Amino acid sequence: MITRIADGMYSVEHEGRNETIYVAGPMADRWIFWNGRVFRGDFRAGEAERDGLDAAKRVGPSKARPTSLAAPMPARVSKILARPGSVVKKGDSLVVLEAMKMELPVRAPADAMVTAVHCREGELVDADAVLMDIT
Repeated sequence: MITRIADGMYSVEHEGRNETIYVAGPMADRWIFWNGRVFRGDFRAGEAERDGLDAAKRVGPSKARPTSLAAPMPARVSKILARPGSVVKKGDSLVVLEAMKMELPVRAPADAMVTAVHCREGELVDADAVLMDIT
């Protein structure tokens, strides 16, 4: 169940829990913030399907949507385990963060390829800072 709380803010019941999701930007460049992760993409395809239009004609050829992986909390980047061009499997550790004397691996949410790395080892990052893009 999805409930609109305010502009760009939604409560979503997921696996028996209520979670808050933030949405920003136009349909062609939508940003979604959920559970410490950032998702970005062109969501006009769903709109075209609702309108009964051919989505491929409306938004161009089908492409994998990029996903941005973000820091779930303020931390120091301890290790970068994947580089642009690396093919990763769901669950692989891509970046290791260190916060409050604990190591926190940032894992791949799905099988993917790393397209960009936006952090450096030793760098201090804020919560929700984009660390890496995958497709």
